[in-house]
Amino acid sequence: MDNSQLPLNALRAFEAAARHCSLTKAGLELRVTQTAISHQVKSLEEVLGVKLFRRLPRGLALTDEGMSLAPILTDAFRHLRTTLSQFEDGHFREVLTVGAVNTFATGWLLPKLQSFRDEHPYIDVRLMTNNNRVDLAGDGLDVAIRFGEGSWLGTEAVHLLDTPLAPMCSPMMAQAVGEPADLRDCELLRSYRLDEWKRWFEIVGVATPPIRGLIFDSSLALAQAAAQGAGVALLPVKMFQRELDVGRLVQPFEIEVPAGGYWLTWLKSRRETGAMKAFRNWLLAQAGEADGGSVSRDMDREVTEGRYDAVDG
Repeated sequence: MDNSQLPLNALRAFEAAARHCSLTKAGLELRVTQTAISHQVKSLEEVLGVKLFRRLPRGLALTDEGMSLAPILTDAFRHLRTTLSQFEDGHFREVLTVGAVNTFATGWLLPKLQSFRDEHPYIDVRLMTNNNRVDLAGDGLDVAIRFGEGSWLGTEAVHLLDTPLAPMCSPMMAQAVGEPADLRDCELLRSYRLDEWKRWFEIVGVATPPIRGLIFDSSLALAQAAAQGAGVALLPVKMFQRELDVGRLVQPFEIEVPAGGYWLTWLKSRRETGAMKAFRNWLLAQAGEADGGSVSRDMDREVTEGRYDAVDG
């Protein structure tokens, strides 16, 4: 059979007849006569050299060959309809499924996302937040924004933002904090990265006090606790700028401690689509503006071994 000249009308007629087990119902669906469906099926049988139906006294029954072909055609036509439905006003509408760390999604991405939608109205973004535990394939993600050092097995990673940490607390608690040494007498809230406070005290030249405060697996929960006066938290300033602007949180000291960063990642085995490329370029532009233009579009990083999954940054 010459695959360059597939009998599409005959395939469509057979698929409908197989689904209904009726030439009459297939004709009604395709808005042609029963006779036209019968002729199309017969022509397909001649092309293939096999019988696809057994004619019964009342109706039709698929042969073994027909049962092999029918579900493949049904699936193929379904995919075709789905793809064609994505064309709108002369454009192809794409769906982009993005995973993002809760802190990044809430504190940085969501306020900016409307500009991406304005620039790319035919890309529908599906945002799925997480606590930095990501399975790109298992979660059905095209891309994921993660916190860490940029090393995940089998994954491409492009650096977006560094996120140094600084102490933050409620306005009332800030009144009792005049210098870094005063934090030794405060309740110090912690993430699972237990060395952060130690490193911050080393930077400011103050002996690290015993740290026994609450431990959180999410920076959002950590910030919430700090805002409610539960203690002082080390938080990524860029992710909580709105809370600082409205006075819900206060940053008593400008001194920051380096931490990990946020990365746009996708599987090496994943073919980059137009939507993925558009989102990557937009994210890098936004991150470059946030960092004063320091983010390069050439920072694609190919990682071959190792993986770092940190608490939600």
